[in-house]
Order: sequence, then structure tokens, then C-alpha cells
Amino acid sequence: MIEQRGSTEEQGVADLARRLLAADTGGWTPDGMRAVADLLGWTWDGTPDRPVLLTGRPSGAARLRPVGTGEERYVDGESYLELAVPLAFAAPDAGSQAAAFRAAREELTTALGTPSVLGSYGDMGPFYDSGPLWGAPFVRWRGRPDTLELRAGTSGPELVLRPTDPAENWFWRQGIGEEHSLSGFFGSNRDRANAGLGFPGGWTARSWETVTRSLGDFLGALPAEATALGIGFGMPFYGRTGSGAPLLFDVTCGDRLAIGCFAPDGVDPAALGWGTVAEHPGTASVWSDDDPVWRVDAGGPGEPKGRALAELLVATARAAGVREPAGLVIGGEAEYVDGYHVRYYGLGLPTG
Repeated sequence: MIEQRGSTEEQGVADLARRLLAADTGGWTPDGMRAVADLLGWTWDGTPDRPVLLTGRPSGAARLRPVGTGEERYVDGESYLELAVPLAFAAPDAGSQAAAFRAAREELTTALGTPSVLGSYGDMGPFYDSGPLWGAPFVRWRGRPDTLELRAGTSGPELVLRPTDPAENWFWRQGIGEEHSLSGFFGSNRDRANAGLGFPGGWTARSWETVTRSLGDFLGALPAEATALGIGFGMPFYGRTGSGAPLLFDVTCGDRLAIGCFAPDGVDPAALGWGTVAEHPGTASVWSDDDPVWRVDAGGPGEPKGRALAELLVATARAAGVREPAGLVIGGEAEYVDGYHVRYYGLGLPTG
């Protein structure tokens, strides 16, 4: 365990964020980052390949991430990709982690204003990092030359300062069209800070198994991520069949996930696993008793069985006559979430 010998004066999250944003990172060179450490009153420690800054905070040391061989293509002279500062420890369950993230986000939003970017990394973050199992939400105050981000860490929320271009270069280059080349979802608002922000092309699911996997990952984490981010989702799904493109599902999620099914005639929803309001009374606050008749209350943070829900939706879509993954379409309304334009990269489904 690293002994914390940095500044013993505990800073609030907002004060820490302001000091990080005010720091001159000097092109993210070793000299520049040592100057940042001195400015913050932090002690340089660790090894050349795993440098840490002893902050004196009970949540632990800050971590500098050096540029590795595989990341050199994304940088332009920077020696480090980020400085990550753990903010708090939280119990490992999804509800506790989401609540800790939300508390930090609310404090930062009060101090810095509305984040210009938000989303979830899904199972793959920048430079191919993996995220926590409960969810991988992030909010970002984009700037030049540096960006400040709040993200889900291994044990709790982390405040991350990074040079803006390398992570965005990595993101852009993931738009190669291969299955799962991007995961999660990405939302941006009309803040002037987003001028010049690029959006990579997505990918298309080529099999129902791919849809089941990607949809299961998305639904399983959605209540925790929505709670952490303080947003609500309303996502209609349509099915292209030989007779048109009727509405099949209504995915609604705030602090709980509910899914409504509008099965066409000839489909037996009960046999597939759908219930009614009598079996899922919590959905009465989302829809009336009989519109839609069929629905599922999937629960709050950490509760949805993502794979089982995805299998239910895929089986229903196929029973309704959707012949291929490209025929399951996310309604365009789903792209607009609380002032953000959201792209659902991790689903691999068309939007229309």
C-alpha cells in the first residue's frame, strides 16, 4: 500500500476540479507534469512506467498514465495520456457506485456548469481500457488543450485531466465498421466547447447473437448508468417486416428499467415471457394498464438480467417477422436525451 505523503489539506471535489483546470500541463511532458505536481502540493512517486502523485487524499494516490508503444500513433509529443485522481470509495454494488458517481457529478456541475459531453464507455474505454462491471458512465468538460472528465473507476468515481486530442484521436479511429469496434453510448450538447468534435462511424450487427450480446450489455447496465448520469431514456424500437415497420418495444429507463411490448397479431407475448401490469405493478407509473398490455419491470441499478432481456426482445422481434438484425431499428427520438444528442455506438443497430 502506498503511504500518502502529499498535501494534508483535504480539498472538495469542486476545488480540486478548479485547480486541475487551472494547471498548465506544459504539453504533458515529464517536466510539465512535475510542475503540476509541485503546484498542487503533491509528491511524485512510483516508477517510470507507473508514476503516481501522492495527494494526501484518503481516496488514494493520483495516477499518471505514460504513453505506451501502442498509443504513440494517437499523440503529438505528449508523454502522458491522463492524470486520474480517485475521489471516493464506494461499496461495490451498482447502486452504491452509481450514487457516489451522481454525488460527484452534481457537485461538479454546480461548480463548472453542465458537462459538454456525457455517455458510457461500455466494455471498452479509450485506448482499449476495460471499465467496471456495474457500468462505465462518464461526463466531460471538453476544453483546449485539456479536458476534465468524471468517470467510473475501479472503486469509485475518478476525476481525470487529460490532453484533449489523444483520446479523441483514438475514438475517431475506432470507426472502422467492425463488430464491437465501439461500445457504450456518446452524447454531446450544443456547448461551444464542442466545436470541432468529431464523431466516428458506427458498426452494424451481422448476427442475432451479436444483437443479443450488445443489447444485453446495454440493458444490464442502463439503470445504474442513467442514475449516475442523472438522465432518463425513452427508446422506441421498430421492426421492419414484410408489412411495414411497426413499433415493437418501448424501452424506458430512469432509476428503473421498464420495457413495453407492442406485439402484432399472431405473436403470443405470454409464451415468450412478457407479463402484464398485474405481474409488473411498478410499470403502472410508466404506462396505463392496457397500453401496452405486455411489459417487463427489469428493476433498478444492478438488477436487470441483461442477457435474458435481450433474448426476450430478439425472440419477439423474430416472431413478429423481423428477418435480420438490420431490421430492428432504434427510433430517432431516442437520440435526444435531456439536451444531448446521443449515439448508441455499442448496439450496432440502425437509427431511423
